[in-house]
Amino acid sequence: RATLPTVLSDAQQEAFLKAFNCADPVGLRDYAIARCFLDLGLRGHEVTFLALGSVDWRNARLTISSTKSQRVQQLPLPVTTSDAIAQYLCHGRPKTVNRALFVRHRAPFDKPLSVPAIRNSMNRAFVRCGLRDQFCNTHVLRRTIATRLQRSGASVKEIADLLRHQSLDTASTYARIDLEALRAVALPWSGSSL
Repeated sequence: RATLPTVLSDAQQEAFLKAFNCADPVGLRDYAIARCFLDLGLRGHEVTFLALGSVDWRNARLTISSTKSQRVQQLPLPVTTSDAIAQYLCHGRPKTVNRALFVRHRAPFDKPLSVPAIRNSMNRAFVRCGLRDQFCNTHVLRRTIATRLQRSGASVKEIADLLRHQSLDTASTYARIDLEALRAVALPWSGSSL
């Protein structure tokens, strides 16, 4: 892999998060979903299968039951994510008997939000913040958290654990991002030309 993974810069991430209208129920829902991507590195299908019981408010944990590895895993729930989810539950989520955390706000009602619907809601946010030409999928949000963690000093193992990668090789892709650290370990160039 010769190219570096595409990620949001800090300014792009801020613009993306500001693209959600949190005065609107759908905006509250989509903002909470965006926080799940950016704070926890969730995959689209993991967001779809989140249920009301997935959130352990007392212990600040989120249970992911539909992982790629088919294992149930618990993640620490950051304050930014829990606040966004709480705002959605209190002020945005429609009345429904469905136990899915994120549900449809348009017919057919009482259904969880599908992966394509989640992808579309994130793509609409990219359009609103002027980043549609650069980004068109939710995976960039997952790569962004991994890169942020790597830059803050997290080990490849810690990144792999958060992203629920079974192989360290998959998570090691993000180690290529830290150009300053790579420069520090690079051997000096003799300066001679051939």
